[in-house]
Amino acid sequence: MTNPQSSPQTNLANPAIAQDLPEHARERLTMMQKGGQQSNLFTSDLSVNEFLLVKEAGFEPLGLVVGCSMYHIGFQWAGITQNMEMTVLSQAMYHARELAMSRMMEEAEALSADGIVGVRLSAKHMTWEPNMAEFVAIGTAVRATDKTISYRTVSGKPFSSDLSGQDFWTLLRAGYRPLGLVMGNCVYHVGYQGLGQWFRNIGKNVEMTNFTQALYDARELAMERMQAEASVLEAEGIIGANIHEHQYSWSSHVIEFFAIGTAVTPTRSDHHIPTPQLTLSLNDPPAQINVLAPPSSTSGH
Repeated sequence: MTNPQSSPQTNLANPAIAQDLPEHARERLTMMQKGGQQSNLFTSDLSVNEFLLVKEAGFEPLGLVVGCSMYHIGFQWAGITQNMEMTVLSQAMYHARELAMSRMMEEAEALSADGIVGVRLSAKHMTWEPNMAEFVAIGTAVRATDKTISYRTVSGKPFSSDLSGQDFWTLLRAGYRPLGLVMGNCVYHVGYQGLGQWFRNIGKNVEMTNFTQALYDARELAMERMQAEASVLEAEGIIGANIHEHQYSWSSHVIEFFAIGTAVTPTRSDHHIPTPQLTLSLNDPPAQINVLAPPSSTSGH
């Protein structure tokens, strides 16, 4: 006999949960899978407007998915006046982010998601160990209600996107869909100027060509690598691209440039762009509270 108080068994059709995920992550995902104790519960970091627009676009939020990687970053020497990419650091920062993203994707696949929206990717160096950093990827897994269209990538993986719920809805309405979050990075050592150059530039307006070339080259490398990822996904373009600059705990002349955006592809040939509509807020303005200071006492009164 079946004990009526026992928890329902997990549906055998559910995808297997990756064993490299932490124990409590596997436990949470098992409860959220079809047939689990919390199969009717979803979690999301979407705002109210984003949540409603994602549902309007034909997607059901399934749950908050997260990936994490604590990574020890190695060391590399560079000549004091040399402009060069710090390949050891570039590879470490990229691999750590990839690990976090892949684990977030594993959680989404465990929930049978078609994609992840609102992805946020962060990196934080630890004050107690300068060469240690935590990389976190987090977003909301969603599933399409229309099963006649596949929203997965060419490799059969769920799509990922850092677009807001509003931008995601607009993109789908216009006849495009996201393929994946693409990124590229470059950690670069910007050489110091020589003593002779410093003396020659005193009192002059002059371009610092060695600095210009170093920063220019580093940004270009990051963008080139982001575009290479989009090509692998067979994307038509990248939207919402940004280039972030970070220094972390390295030397003041070692900088990381990190390029990130969402690769997209068309879903139809006729791209109807919704007509913008004027929206007026009817909310009352916030009340202003004026605090009057007591009159200052004057000597002699």
